[in-house]
Amino acid sequence: MIVLRRLRIGAVAVLVVLVLLVVGFLVWANMVMQGDRDRAIEVWTNDRVAVTSTEHSVVIEPTGVASGVGLVFIPGAKVDPYAYMFKLSGIVESTGATIVITKPTLNLAFFDQRPLDTFTADAPGVDSWFVGGHSLGGVRACMLADSPDVTGVILFGSYCANDLTESGLEVLSIAGSRDGLSTPEKIADARLLLPTDAELVEIEGLNHAGFGDYGAQPGDRTATISSDTARDEITDALAGVLAR
Repeated sequence: MIVLRRLRIGAVAVLVVLVLLVVGFLVWANMVMQGDRDRAIEVWTNDRVAVTSTEHSVVIEPTGVASGVGLVFIPGAKVDPYAYMFKLSGIVESTGATIVITKPTLNLAFFDQRPLDTFTADAPGVDSWFVGGHSLGGVRACMLADSPDVTGVILFGSYCANDLTESGLEVLSIAGSRDGLSTPEKIADARLLLPTDAELVEIEGLNHAGFGDYGAQPGDRTATISSDTARDEITDALAGVLAR
């Protein structure tokens, strides 16, 4: 009886620890880096774009002529999807592309195992799809690039963990010279996993958090360009790919 009682106590203790770990993880995963409200409002009130929020994505579409090109964009770990609206809306305005920003499971791209068509279905008028993301979101985007619907990959302060050298995909990788997390050196080291004709662009003065608008991020360096300038530079780089 004493042994049985001890086993029961031990089992209850283990269960309590597991529950606390799960609860702690869920609390941590939901403590996201919030997007800048004023920047998001600029996009919501911009009459050149239309924003739709679905259960699993934020869709930014042109109110004018649509190009038929779309980008499914995966946020960085624990970053509010709305934090990318301002930076990505520039390409919608300038080229008529459609942007679908995903809302990752538990705010972490690696926990989101939904297929790409979960998100492309939110923009049925798109004919040609790119997939991309910021930081760990870009790593996940590379893993989704084998979908037959994908024609290219866009990386913001990120790099692939899987080999795309023989994929035939069009790849654009944007680095920030002030990025303290996905440094230009790390991105250059991972270049061998991309097609030989992949385009690498480095934006002077841009840091890791500057690919979105969510404030400072631990481990990052200080940006030396404004959010508006960063948006213009990102839009120019994307236009070279999405406008073709």
